[in-house]
Amino acid sequence: MKTLNDNIKKGEYQKVYLIYGEEEYLKKQYKDRMKQAIIGDDTINYSYFEGDNTKPEDVITICETIPFFSERRLVIVSDSGYFKTANDKMADYIKELPDYLILIFIEKDVDKRNKVYKAVSSNGYVCEMQYQTPATLKRWIAGMMASNDYKISEAACELLLDKTGASMELIRNEIDKLISYCSDKKMVMPQDVEAVCSTQTVSHIFDMLEAVANKNKEKALSLYYDLLTLKEPPMRILYLIVRQFNGILQAKELAARGLSSKEIASAIKVAPFVAGKYLSQAKYFTTDTVKDILNECADIEERVKQGRLQDKLGVELIIIKYSA
Repeated sequence: MKTLNDNIKKGEYQKVYLIYGEEEYLKKQYKDRMKQAIIGDDTINYSYFEGDNTKPEDVITICETIPFFSERRLVIVSDSGYFKTANDKMADYIKELPDYLILIFIEKDVDKRNKVYKAVSSNGYVCEMQYQTPATLKRWIAGMMASNDYKISEAACELLLDKTGASMELIRNEIDKLISYCSDKKMVMPQDVEAVCSTQTVSHIFDMLEAVANKNKEKALSLYYDLLTLKEPPMRILYLIVRQFNGILQAKELAARGLSSKEIASAIKVAPFVAGKYLSQAKYFTTDTVKDILNECADIEERVKQGRLQDKLGVELIIIKYSA
């Protein structure tokens, strides 16, 4: 990100950029900042493509159009899928971009073995927008609060992250709610977060499995019923439980090999915040127990799909068995 900031500050740009990763908020922020810095409100010399149905030849045709009364033409391509499939035409074109052109790709997933990825890496700049660490998110939250003449306690900040997870977009939305709610005071406390901030489904799953691990059957079932009240389908809840235990299993195995929490987060492609949660819950379950739970979840999913078990009851059986 430092390179992007330096380019924007100096007004000196690469011919091609790839901005990718899980953190949607940062990708959008840098896309908008780059657009404003490079082309401003000039709509004649700016083109935007989105979606995996974007044809390379259409992009190339626009790129080859000489700018009108301007030194630059900016083309942004989002979620094209070019970086996960073979695309020799785009890979070859990136190697000979015209001097007036700045081409920016915004993607979620990439394959670093891909020819288009290698072409951008060799001829421009690649930046991965990862989920930020809890420490970075806390500083960001404090900064946003300070810009609105508010302060937030450490406990309130921790609680906010527990409710939202590492998504900066979700955090931004909840901060807006807090600022409106706390209009008559300048210090945001945990009770304020509890009063107005929404708990995300994934956070509910974390709490539910924490209750399962602690053999608190009543709390685990209560959180499950909360999710049902929020209109979460039982099979999606089962999917999230499976995803959670898959994460726990991977974290256990990588930790046993001596990897740090940060290295584990990078290896399994989750936010450091999430990897820390996996590791904290991993100590409650043996590897064999986690594998048993995953096998049982697969069995319940199959029985539900075959019509031999009601979905709501199937998830209840899992929760009851492992929290008893």
